[in-house]
Amino acid sequence: MAEKTSPFLFPGPVATAESLSILHLKRDLQIPTILKARDEDDDGYSEGKVVNTRFGSFPHSTLIGLPWGSQVRASKVDTGSRGRRGKGQEKKRKREEPDNGPNKVPKLEEDAEDTGMLTGAREEKEAVVASSGFIHILPPTPENWTSSLPHRTQVVYTPDYSYILHRLRARPGTSIIEAGAGSGSFTHASARAVYSGYPAEAGIAPKRRKIGKVWSFEFHEQRHEKLEKEIQDHGLEDIVQITHRDVCEEGFLVNGESPNAEAVFLDLPAPWLALPHLSRSQQSKDETNDSKPFISPLSPSSPVQICTFSPCIEQVQRTVSVMRNLGWVDIEMVELSQKRFEIRRERIGIDNGAQRGLQSVPASVEESVARLKEVEGTFKAFHESGDKPEVSRKDKGNPNNRDKILESLVEKKVYKEGKLVHRTEPEVKTHTSYLVFAVLPQEWTAEDEAKARQKWEVLIRREDEKPDASGEVAMSKRQMKKAARQAQKDK
Repeated sequence: MAEKTSPFLFPGPVATAESLSILHLKRDLQIPTILKARDEDDDGYSEGKVVNTRFGSFPHSTLIGLPWGSQVRASKVDTGSRGRRGKGQEKKRKREEPDNGPNKVPKLEEDAEDTGMLTGAREEKEAVVASSGFIHILPPTPENWTSSLPHRTQVVYTPDYSYILHRLRARPGTSIIEAGAGSGSFTHASARAVYSGYPAEAGIAPKRRKIGKVWSFEFHEQRHEKLEKEIQDHGLEDIVQITHRDVCEEGFLVNGESPNAEAVFLDLPAPWLALPHLSRSQQSKDETNDSKPFISPLSPSSPVQICTFSPCIEQVQRTVSVMRNLGWVDIEMVELSQKRFEIRRERIGIDNGAQRGLQSVPASVEESVARLKEVEGTFKAFHESGDKPEVSRKDKGNPNNRDKILESLVEKKVYKEGKLVHRTEPEVKTHTSYLVFAVLPQEWTAEDEAKARQKWEVLIRREDEKPDASGEVAMSKRQMKKAARQAQKDK
């Protein structure tokens, strides 16, 4: 087992210190946080390391050790020691009392708690629960990471990369080439898809298995450095190989060796410039350079699946044209559109107050007649006496107070009432990109054909084939089975 396992692969049952966790605030709002047992940055909170959100402050001490999916209440944090003097500066001096005389030398403060200054090691306080605000703590997954990661480029979202990995036939042990890593969304998803163990485990396994790997390439230096650090922090450096390179010019070899990729994902502005490097034979423009033998980055023993990610249809057209010239087959373009469904219960009534999901219209004829009588009675009393009656409000009570709401939830179980409906978004709000899929077949030589025919004999009946001495024409196995089925049917 590797020294550091990835929390994306083995999150464990609870959140632990020095591990990545996702703080779920609400839908489409999540914060990635590495939990710290100690405040190494010395931010000045008495409760230690604290993460601040729009729903309150949450010390890391209240998050460590909780099972994944737990709801965490906000805490009251002490910020009195924030803004203290830097290290090496003098302690704050007390202001002298007026009766001590003007010539008395001021003393250094001895008690650090009176001024909120830190003079050395400080003990952390126990967090006090606040009256409102909560979050949920979730384990890191590629889906959660995609929703919360710092965006450096356009992100490949979950609906796209899940379909892409399915079409690329990514399985444990697959070798994938990714060009244009960007923010690392597809990198984390593909690492989980191809994971079949760490390289250190391959030698000690009962049966030596193929280790899956992601060969990622990024031409932007700053993005490459940030992604490389994230991969190391997440414990994926044994599964993901990050390379700083422009693949359109320099190809896909790593240290002169072939990745032997069985799947390729290109998220590039001009993927057609990188396609000539993804071949099993040397292309015409490279034939002048005979000093170095050609090494293909693709697997020689299996067909290769490819997907390109392009936002413009003009890019798709040029990519497909180059694919056809290079021998790719089964070329197909797909566009994905994500649409959300909102499922809720619609309750109809006028006696339940103003609540969410409630339509303030009569639910039945009896309720409508009762409401009509009430209105007519109030109207008649007002015209007879000239004063507005005060009876109806006090007797009915406020349906939106706490007691009424708890009574409706516990006794009446209003969450089960109403009609269950689902609605989609009125329009698709996002457009990601066009996905182009293709397959590069395995090379088939004359020797392979001869071996295959020797192993699986094929008898082909031709029209000009003459019968043998008995007057019958030799039948293939398929024809013999068909004839046997027909004879059985005739009986």
